[in-house]
Amino acid sequence: MKSKFLNINTILLSVSVLALVGCTNLDEKVIDEVLGSEVADPEAALAAAYSQLGEGTFVDHGSVFALQEYSTDEALLPTRGSDWGDGGKWRAMHEFSWDANSDVVKTTWNQLNFGITKSLTAISSASKSNGNNKALFLAEAKGLLAFYTYTTIDLFGQAPYRDPNNINAPIEIRKAETTIDALITEVEGLIPDLAEIKTQNTHAGRFTKQAAYALLADMYLNRTVLKNKATSNFNFLEPAVNGGGNDMDKVIQYSNLLINNPNFSLESNYFHNFDINNDTSKEMIFTIVQKKIANSDKGSDNDLAYMSMERIQKPSPDNRGTNASCITPEFYYSWNGNHDDPRFQRTYQYEDGTWFKNDGTDVSVPSTSKVEGTGKPWFHFNRGLQVGQQYGPKILQNGNFDMTADGRIKVYKLFTEKNTTLAADFTPELNFDNPSESVFTQAQINRGVRNFKFEFDPGYGNNGTSGMDVPLYRLGTIYTMRAEAYFRNGNTGAALADVNKLRTSRTRESLYNNAPGVAIASVDANTLFKESGYELYWEMYRRKAMIRFNKFDLPGTAKPASQPYKRIFPIPQATLDASPDFKQNPGY
Repeated sequence: MKSKFLNINTILLSVSVLALVGCTNLDEKVIDEVLGSEVADPEAALAAAYSQLGEGTFVDHGSVFALQEYSTDEALLPTRGSDWGDGGKWRAMHEFSWDANSDVVKTTWNQLNFGITKSLTAISSASKSNGNNKALFLAEAKGLLAFYTYTTIDLFGQAPYRDPNNINAPIEIRKAETTIDALITEVEGLIPDLAEIKTQNTHAGRFTKQAAYALLADMYLNRTVLKNKATSNFNFLEPAVNGGGNDMDKVIQYSNLLINNPNFSLESNYFHNFDINNDTSKEMIFTIVQKKIANSDKGSDNDLAYMSMERIQKPSPDNRGTNASCITPEFYYSWNGNHDDPRFQRTYQYEDGTWFKNDGTDVSVPSTSKVEGTGKPWFHFNRGLQVGQQYGPKILQNGNFDMTADGRIKVYKLFTEKNTTLAADFTPELNFDNPSESVFTQAQINRGVRNFKFEFDPGYGNNGTSGMDVPLYRLGTIYTMRAEAYFRNGNTGAALADVNKLRTSRTRESLYNNAPGVAIASVDANTLFKESGYELYWEMYRRKAMIRFNKFDLPGTAKPASQPYKRIFPIPQATLDASPDFKQNPGY
């Protein structure tokens, strides 16, 4: 079978569609979906559109995350000796050497287009249904279409569209500069038909009124950038699309609807937002719900934790990291003077009160914590930015942890797995032999501070599966956006109050007497940019922030100074070859 819809990719896609949690009693479905074909069951079609959020698109390190983070100072994936060369596709994201044939660019474009197509299919299916949930499902499908489209025009400057109720309609190319206002109007028009979160069996994994408010705040904050990507003099105070006021007034308006909503509150333990059980966090507004499946990598992805952990770091005898991504020295040193900030790092405490300090003083930790699905011991690594010498368990020849006589997990100084004489000492400096190439020799694979913000889920002994929901919008995101809107509107006092609300609402662990973060006395553009990084690092927002604050084009580490056209990515050459409807972005 061939797709006659969008005509961008001809593909038969077998997808695992999870029934909408809490909506009906439908079991998990597996359907063969031809892109663009009508799915008779509107709920299945909507579930497929939701499923695409987690089919690599926003959860795998090599898709939206790569474009939004590996292109910034927050994250990079260098070549490490014999690993992660892959034709240079990963380091190209940091060195700004990508082009229209780059695999990472093509993968991200395709996955977002799948999301657009599945959303259009869901809209078509809901429009033709007569069920009691018709208006709700239709609004959710349109909300998802807006989210996929907004992400696509932000990254690529253009996105495909076709009338979902007429498969013979011509393809339309939605350009960022002309589409952003239409998207804002569309999402505002959906609000009456969307559910309030936690009503009509909804939750943070559904596109509710609250998800719409968050998306609208995001779109208004970035509206001037999408309309004028090549300039450095963005007009953040342009009159709003609808309802009077300017863009920043709208960011504040929609943020207020979330900040003042009693369903949401800031978590004192910042890292709970990124725990395996973060579905209990009170910050979650719109998330990707992940579901662990035994003996399978389907249904979820562990990349946000797995990619930064060294191979010798083993949460269980059956799991390990992969020694790939790290942060840049620029981002690490931006935390100078803020290492006591509760968002920088958190030490793990076991049930018997033992702390894993990761400083060489640990001898052993309890083995009472067990991995779901295997019952094997679970070693909990600390969270946040991990720098310096690392410690942890050792695997014996029988494949089990080395244990003490009384059944505790022994703790050792760690050495890298692929260079067993090289200490697992995560250095802030990268010091590439060729400063313009992010390539390490086998003797340098320990370099780079690692990010353990997201909890590694060792469930079922599967490195690729996680029960952690991936936050797309949470309350901390909203406070950060509102602070910036206040600042750009000239209300620095309100901006400072929001920044300090984030800083002081977070507390450290009891090892440090639950000390709250410390307020700052003033805020300017550079301070606000740094604070945005403290709150949102590795959450796929850095690229947008760097562009808004005129930081994206600057050189750093192995990245050269770049031209403004690099603020968006090229349309893949395969798409241009297959469809005359797309034109390449300027500069490529």
